[in-house]
Order: sequence, then structure tokens, then C-alpha cells
Amino acid sequence: MWLVTGATGFIGGHFLDALCADARFRSDGQPVRCLVRPRPNRRALPDAVQMVAGDLASGTGLAEALAGVDTVIHLAGVTKALTPAGYLGNVDGTRNLVRAIAAAGRPLRLVHVSSLGAIGPSPDGTPADEQTTPHPFTHYGKAKLAGEILVRQEYPDAVILRPPVVYGPRDTDVFQILKPLAKGWAVEIGGGDRWFSAIYVRDLAAGLIAAARSPRAAGRTYFISHPAVVSWKELSEVAARLMNVRPRSLTVPAWMARAAGFFAEIGANITRKPSIVSREKVAEAECRWWLCDPSRLAREIGFSAPTGIETGLRETLAWYKGAGWIRY
Repeated sequence: MWLVTGATGFIGGHFLDALCADARFRSDGQPVRCLVRPRPNRRALPDAVQMVAGDLASGTGLAEALAGVDTVIHLAGVTKALTPAGYLGNVDGTRNLVRAIAAAGRPLRLVHVSSLGAIGPSPDGTPADEQTTPHPFTHYGKAKLAGEILVRQEYPDAVILRPPVVYGPRDTDVFQILKPLAKGWAVEIGGGDRWFSAIYVRDLAAGLIAAARSPRAAGRTYFISHPAVVSWKELSEVAARLMNVRPRSLTVPAWMARAAGFFAEIGANITRKPSIVSREKVAEAECRWWLCDPSRLAREIGFSAPTGIETGLRETLAWYKGAGWIRY
């Protein structure tokens, strides 16, 4: 049996779809279980999925959720928070999970999903690999690195995967860039072009399954991304072509973007709802290179993300259009 945390999120939803559609998983007759917090408006899960009510932050429900489980996919995490302390949920929840696994008293395969943010941006355009010294500079990245260190110390055989930008149907973050494009505006922060690694969400889901099944992956850390790097300008150009629009460029000075982040933080504190726009997010966007090298994953477990940016954006935009999120 597999246990998934964070199953109601963007990546978690696609992972469940991939796992439930996987022929080998279906033929094995294995059930999949999800640890979920009791929320009336949470995303519906597939009918075949077992749900156990619990909370990583407090550790409640973990013993019940782990009963009979041999594989754990840990996707739950805090990506937006009102204060720096809010990101510590990435550490506290992970600590509760690995200690509950240890208390179960039997070997399990744990796949812990971290982030390129735990390593930080490249200072010179060289993609980060697994030997790169971590230098996270945001509270999110520092918390993700702390989570990695905790997992490696308390559960050495865990597999750690570090995705970069993840995009695809149902994503709401990259959507914030694509939405104005559909209305005819290409918004950029001034100061030159910026390059990044990315992975289509369905490729990430497939990579998680491959890492969970590979005996060689035990105790290893991997970057998981499409091998080709992309610039934000290229992403905008490809998306505009797919939508058949000719957007006008709107360059926002860096100081103005930082000011927007500041006022967005004030608004978030008033509404008590964390925003995707903040000074830290603007600082991330100002970095010239967010790059990683996924070649170790390909060499050791034979997985390489197949979906390039054009194919991935075509499928993503088609979903946004069908869901009524954008018009073009």
C-alpha cells in the first residue's frame, strides 16, 4: 500500500491520477491511501483512494495512516506563508512523519519531495547538481533544506527529489504569467532575461513513481526536471503563439515589482491569506539563473522527463481554456 501526503494539492492531484492509471499498480491490486485534513471544500479524490483524517503539523492520524503501508510519497508542504515562521511547517510536519515511520518498526520506502529552492539560484549559469553546496536565500528554500537534512539524518534510506518550476493543468502560479498574455500583455521585470529549469507536472508524477520503485534510488538525492532550460521570454513567446495572440510588452522596473510585493504582503496580512506575490517571490524572479541538472536521475534509475515546454504549455493552456480560466 502507498500513502500520499499533500494529495489534495496541485502536484498531489496529478500524482494520484498517474498512480491510479498505472497498469502495474492496478495489476498489483494495491490500494492507495491519503492523509487529509478535514476540510469541507477540499478537492475530491478518486473513488479508489482511501482517506485517513490527520494532520502532519500535530502528528494526529499518522499511526493509522501508516498501518500496512510500504511506500510513502511525501508531497505536503507550505509554499506560501504570512510570516517566515509559517514556512517551518515544512520542517515540523516532515519531522512528525519520519518519526511516525520509525515508530512503525518496519522498513518503508520514503520519497521526500523537496525543491530546487533548497539549493538556491546559480551564481554563474552553471546548473546545480547533487554536489552543489546549498545556498538558499528565501525562507521557503531554507525550510526545504532543513527538511532535507532532517530526512537524511532520521531516515537515511529515503529518496529525495528536487523539482524546479512545476507547471501544468490546475496550476495557479505559472498561470499568473499566462493570464495577462491571454489578454494581450507580456509582463516582465526589468533587468535582462532570466533562465530556469522546469518540469511538466505529469512528468513529475511519473518520475515520483519511478523513484519509488527503483531499488537503486534508496538513500539518493536527485534533481528532476526537463533537461532543456527555458527563459521567461521564451515561455511567453511560445504561449503567445499557441494562443494566437500578439502581446504588447510591459516592463516593470525592479523597484516597482518590489513595491508591489510589499503592498501584496500588507494585503495578505489583512485578509490572512498568503499571496503568491511577495518581496521574496520578487527576489526569486529577479535571479538570472534557476537551473538544475537532472542527469543523475537518468543515469541511475533511467527516468528522463519527456515533455518539452511547447507540448507542456499546449496541454496546460488547453486545460485553462476548457476550465474557463482564460479565453483565447
